Amino acid sequence: MRQTEQILGGMGNIEDAEVTVSVPVRERCKDLILSDETIAELMRRIMKDVEKGLCKDTHKEAVVKCFITYVQDLPNGTERGEFLALDLGGTNFRVLLIHLGQNHFDMQSKIYAIPQSIMVGTGEQLFDHIAECLANFMKEHDVYSHKLPLGFTFSFPLQQLGLTKGLLETWTKGFKCSGVVGNDVVQLLKDAIRRRGDIQIQVCAILNDTTGTLMSCAWKNHNCRIGLIVGTGCNVCYVEKTENCELFDGNTNKPDCIVNTEWGAFGSDGALDIVITEYDREIDENSINPGKQLFEKMISGMYMGELVRLALVRLTKDNLLFGGKLSDHLLKRGNFFTKYVSEIESDKRGSFLNCREVLGELGLSHATEQDCANVRYICECVSRRAAHLVSAGIAVLINKMKEPSLTVGVDGSVYRFHPHFHDLMVEKIKQLILPGIKFDLMLSEDGSGRGAALVAAVACREN
Repeated sequence: MRQTEQILGGMGNIEDAEVTVSVPVRERCKDLILSDETIAELMRRIMKDVEKGLCKDTHKEAVVKCFITYVQDLPNGTERGEFLALDLGGTNFRVLLIHLGQNHFDMQSKIYAIPQSIMVGTGEQLFDHIAECLANFMKEHDVYSHKLPLGFTFSFPLQQLGLTKGLLETWTKGFKCSGVVGNDVVQLLKDAIRRRGDIQIQVCAILNDTTGTLMSCAWKNHNCRIGLIVGTGCNVCYVEKTENCELFDGNTNKPDCIVNTEWGAFGSDGALDIVITEYDREIDENSINPGKQLFEKMISGMYMGELVRLALVRLTKDNLLFGGKLSDHLLKRGNFFTKYVSEIESDKRGSFLNCREVLGELGLSHATEQDCANVRYICECVSRRAAHLVSAGIAVLINKMKEPSLTVGVDGSVYRFHPHFHDLMVEKIKQLILPGIKFDLMLSEDGSGRGAALVAAVACREN
């Protein structure tokens, strides 16, 4: 009972509701509640894996890769001028034009589709399409004849070899363009621009969305040292001392370098076995990448709703929910959306308005008030476990950096839309960090767009 109260800390106890959670459901959800001892052990394991990723001798077999980004300078407010950003990470991509002035940020952007035929065509076709859209965008915004710096957010697995050099490791998200894997995507973009011969663009940096989040927040808050994404996926980057980055081969005169941890992979060597539940195992077994990205699968929006669905199905089969009656809708994989978790937890105590609406959509109109209380409790256990896992990782980085005060820039749909995720993280991180350290969480504004332009702006400032 004490642990249950702890996981609901600050949100009001479930007992405040008119209908209490049934004892058998509470008992069955204990596996989803992380004790202080378990979190402390997970923190030790995360720290060990981060150090493995940074170390030259252990990097190759490291689960948490801690890739070097080659971004060594953060915005300081003196960046000025016009910059382009290109954000490619799915079936659409964005082009942005950003004007930086003194305390002034003006941004114009446009979304372009990538036809299915191009997604599975050649790399040349893909980058020619991107270059054509870039040229059209520059015409529309009267910068066609300008030579502009560009930051390129590329949200696919990338082995970075420099600020402007990155080799594609593998395509994901339905892309299968030939001639790109193993090649430098910056060079492929430059080649496409050169083939056109009508626009002048200087590609200043390639980055992923966590680095963009950190940079975007650092422009407003110079104390930002961590960039976190908790959305469809989950990843984090942070500012590390260059001397600790053993694989770094850039400018060692600069004291810092942003490291992209790729911590979603944590646990693929068994490090998460102490907290894995039957629901996590089922999600992993039915995923497109079994045995991989286990930490991400316990946290991110891609899986949170499905975790709840699996728990609901199991407890209904055991006659603890809905009078033992399942619906066809609930039995179908992926039908309990992560947004349902946020909606159900947004209900005021004693009210099950959203919960009833969600259950109605799932063919469970026969749910009782007791069922609604139980469903909300299951949602709370899953989302709070996610918040506490993220918090454990963030606390590891804060303790490692030993800064007296810092800001964590955060983006992603789970953090942005879940009604309690921010508060749960703040409360848990406070418990886990070393005495005397101050921190705050800051919602990022368009890390993948604005952040990319800022990396380009900082690179131009330094040059």
